[in-house]
Amino acid sequence: MTHLLDGPGRPAAQQPSWPDAEALKGAIDTLASFPPVVFAGECDVLRERMALASQGKAFVLQGGDCAETFAAATADNIRDRVKTILQMAAVLTYGASVPVVKVGRMAGQYAKPRSSDVETRDGETLPAYRGDMVNDFEFTPQARIPDPQRMVRAYHASTATLNLVRAFTTGGYADLRHVHDWNKGFVATPANAAYEKLARDIDKAMRFMLACGADFDAMRATEFFAAHEALILDYERPLTRVDHRSGRLYDTSGHFIWIGERTRDLDGAHIDYVARVHNPIGVKLSTKTTADYVEQVMDRLDPERTPGRLTFITRMGARQIRDALPPIIEAATAAGAAVTWICDPMHGNTFESSSGYKTRDFADIVEEVHGFFDVHRALGTVPGGIHIELTGNDVTECIGGAEKILDADLTKRYESVCDPRLNHRQGLELAFLVAEMLGDD
Repeated sequence: MTHLLDGPGRPAAQQPSWPDAEALKGAIDTLASFPPVVFAGECDVLRERMALASQGKAFVLQGGDCAETFAAATADNIRDRVKTILQMAAVLTYGASVPVVKVGRMAGQYAKPRSSDVETRDGETLPAYRGDMVNDFEFTPQARIPDPQRMVRAYHASTATLNLVRAFTTGGYADLRHVHDWNKGFVATPANAAYEKLARDIDKAMRFMLACGADFDAMRATEFFAAHEALILDYERPLTRVDHRSGRLYDTSGHFIWIGERTRDLDGAHIDYVARVHNPIGVKLSTKTTADYVEQVMDRLDPERTPGRLTFITRMGARQIRDALPPIIEAATAAGAAVTWICDPMHGNTFESSSGYKTRDFADIVEEVHGFFDVHRALGTVPGGIHIELTGNDVTECIGGAEKILDADLTKRYESVCDPRLNHRQGLELAFLVAEMLGDD
């Protein structure tokens, strides 16, 4: 099937330099023989949910690791990430009275684009770390050699992760009558205290509904979708399958896939690839985006203007969003957009702290989300969701927030192998602030 998906002569940016062609072929053939990670019908359901978000009838919460690692794919880590997203969704749902579409940056987010092909430390230059799907973070010549068998390992880690997520979200753990359980195991903080108050309010509302004879079946489980950046095409293509119901192609590596800032060239292989699959898809847009590009990429990826098909994930930066976003939205609207607009307030606000750590300021993240809502409110368009890099662990990677993490605190628990993530309490704090913004609309 690969020949159906490989546009002739199209450049593929950000791909590994695999040293062994036979080993690569073996890994691709192995992936092609495996069952799908997700099913086409599930992707169709998510497309319907994304369509509701584009119309203001739902709100999308995308969250998870910057880059998943094999070592961190443990039951405890996965559970705490899911718990954090469930908590944030409960805050948004209850605070803003809107259904929340829960999409995890997990079960596939094992590769990352890099600004350089190499990394130099203390005079030694090695290939850049491109995520556990490609090579290892350890800075040694052997560890940094791209190994295609790591794609096979990423598949197994993704299926194991998604199996556990499904168990949590459909086996009773996500039951809204257990909202207090989602706070267990987390350190007591002001954000958690606010969440406990909200949980008590939800309990009270549930008891009222029970007394009225309400049916709780819809509250015993929740939908949870998996998303990742479709970056390594040697991984995505062999997991692309024909849906027997419709004859259409789906990327069965995840429900929702997106194309990043570094791979969204209109003539490139990544845009060509996602144009051919029927999943709901996203494209990251920075301040470099032009109105002409917006119209062209809509014509390539969503020519029929189908609600739920195409999502624009804007990553502008707190200081640029109010100026950069309006012309992009206006161009899309003029071209008949049916897109879902999602704010990524993380990637435009990264900087190096005085202590040398890559970090983000919580205040900048909140300000970009505020700007996102303000622009959409002024233009009469719909702010459809947020896209957050977060973890359920109490890391110290982003400064600020109610806990007032300082530059000097970054050394305490900086665990990310790539970009800084919000910790559990910062994610929860952001959810309360976004709920207020939604409630103002």
